[in-house]
Amino acid sequence: MRSEYIWSILLFFPLLIIQTTVIPFISINGVVPDLILILLVFYSMRSGQLYGTVLGFIYGFLFDLITGSLLGSTMISKTLAGFIAGYFSNENKRENYFKSYFFVLIVLLCSVVDLVINSFFSSVDLNTNLFRLIFEQGILPGVYTSALSVFVILFYPKRSIN
Repeated sequence: MRSEYIWSILLFFPLLIIQTTVIPFISINGVVPDLILILLVFYSMRSGQLYGTVLGFIYGFLFDLITGSLLGSTMISKTLAGFIAGYFSNENKRENYFKSYFFVLIVLLCSVVDLVINSFFSSVDLNTNLFRLIFEQGILPGVYTSALSVFVILFYPKRSIN
């Protein structure tokens, strides 16, 4: 179980490099997916709500420090996203969640919450309409992120090794 904790942190750094260098090239009208959030939702659903909350805090803190964004904005949004994703951590239904499109809906919910909270704290333009801010910086990237999370379903092992 301890190796899972280490792997979740070690997988963050390659995804951060991909997120900051490669992902902007596949943006659609400035809408970019969040690969780190997909990883956060995956580990939150596997390990529970407390672990997801702490992991979201660590991911957000490291993201803020490394990218130089406003310290605390990504940290609070990833913490809330990990907390919400942890609600769906149920031992009996976990395998069904990862094998169905229910995982995509969970990623969509967590992504919208993450992006709306993050844009609320890091938005500097106070004249922007709130609904436009939620739609452009919350829902559209959330849909794009959840579309990319389909790959987790496709590559998740069909049978678990016990």
